[in-house]
Amino acid sequence: MTLEIRAARAGDLDEIARLFDAYRQFYLQPGDPGLARNFVRARFERGESTVLLAQEDRSILGFVQLYPTFCSLAAAHVWVVYDLFVDPPARRRGAGRALLRAAALHACSDGAARLELATARDNIAARTLYEAEGWVRDNEFHRYSLALR
Repeated sequence: MTLEIRAARAGDLDEIARLFDAYRQFYLQPGDPGLARNFVRARFERGESTVLLAQEDRSILGFVQLYPTFCSLAAAHVWVVYDLFVDPPARRRGAGRALLRAAALHACSDGAARLELATARDNIAARTLYEAEGWVRDNEFHRYSLALR
């Protein structure tokens, strides 16, 4: 079996939504397949994100969703790796690593200055992968958020 990384297509929506719902549950959100499908579909239809898939034969093992944004200090555009998820039964086979590398290629080909991501402090497996792939933890800035609803 050969692992393939490819851009998502409209026909992949149901499978991406299934994985996206599982991703949200990993971060302790309630399962909601309809919400997951609607959210992913809206990003896809509006061209607001790029979704890359890890596929082996006909099975989609995982995905990475990237959002374009800007860095005022660098006066450049960057991409944010906001969602990276590999189906638990498919883990430890290189899909996450391949998706990260494909995300970097995508950002490079788009002329981006860098990629950014955030993960939970207790997500040791993800942090280990990121650091093994050359990602550097930001020790200069603190991140904040303000809930609006």
